[in-house]
Amino acid sequence: MESQLLHIPGAVAAEAPDDGVAAHYGEPYHEQRALAEDAGLVDRSNRGVVRVAGPDRLTWLHSLLTQHLERLEPQAAAESLVLSPHGHVEHHLSLVDDGEAVWAHVEPGTAGELVSFLESMRFLMRVELADVTGEYAVLSVCGPGTDKALAEAALPDDAPARRDPYGTDLFVPRARLAEVADRIREAGARPAGMWAYEALRIAAYRPRLGLDTDHRTIPHEVGWLETAVHLDKGCYRGQETVARVYNLGRPPRRLVFLHLDGSVDRLPGHGDPVEQDGRQVGFVGSAARHHELGPIALALVKRNVPTDATLLAGGVAAAQEVVVSPDTGAHVKIDVRRR
Repeated sequence: MESQLLHIPGAVAAEAPDDGVAAHYGEPYHEQRALAEDAGLVDRSNRGVVRVAGPDRLTWLHSLLTQHLERLEPQAAAESLVLSPHGHVEHHLSLVDDGEAVWAHVEPGTAGELVSFLESMRFLMRVELADVTGEYAVLSVCGPGTDKALAEAALPDDAPARRDPYGTDLFVPRARLAEVADRIREAGARPAGMWAYEALRIAAYRPRLGLDTDHRTIPHEVGWLETAVHLDKGCYRGQETVARVYNLGRPPRRLVFLHLDGSVDRLPGHGDPVEQDGRQVGFVGSAARHHELGPIALALVKRNVPTDATLLAGGVAAAQEVVVSPDTGAHVKIDVRRR
């Protein structure tokens, strides 16, 4: 589904998994600075959107997802996961309850699969759920000037908002996407493409499902134990693995942040091997060119890779920063550093 905002002058379409929205609007580094220092508007209308209504919605989702949602306050943002029976991450949800329904956005093309799973677990609960990707789209406004821009934009009441430390996600009626985007731009937010958004996400050590994870990923490996899992809540699918690995510590792999050799005129691709001394020890997830840090990446490597080892990422020399400690668990404080 191609976004209406690709008609903004200078827009260049992104490639998968973000096809349908803009990679950039002609000046990706300036767009990054807007997101970091002022206010930037990011078209994320390729994201899937799921809506869950009904009086039992929070209790029901609490029983299925990894986060404590039973007493989630209206307008409070949360992250949560759907795990397989063996504890592997299947879905990552960014959600908010607006007092009448829970709104969640998920990776492009995955909303239907998520709704199918939730429907299978509905039983007699008083909930109504739907994949509303065709009716609603996500716009994100990021940067220290976000609140000012949104206040001046006078947004419609039918656009629920999710606010977290990284920005504000708006669930906008798709038919009004261009209108709402124009209001926000007129209020001072600069259009910024996915190249800029992804560069800041990587620099903040924030993993993305399907890019920085694979079918074997468990929450402990990528820092989601800190942000998307509640360790003291009741039973949910995959909890046994979460508890066992947490209590024993030492998850099999760990997320690392890579400073890439800037003298090489290319970035490693998603899935490229990460090597230490000629031996593959992991894979590259996301890579980008940051306006201050230069070429950077996130990668998933084996736990026993020395934290001071110099690596090769897709053939590019890389120095690592620890994101997830090799010993993360009950006896090591979960303290994933965020920029």
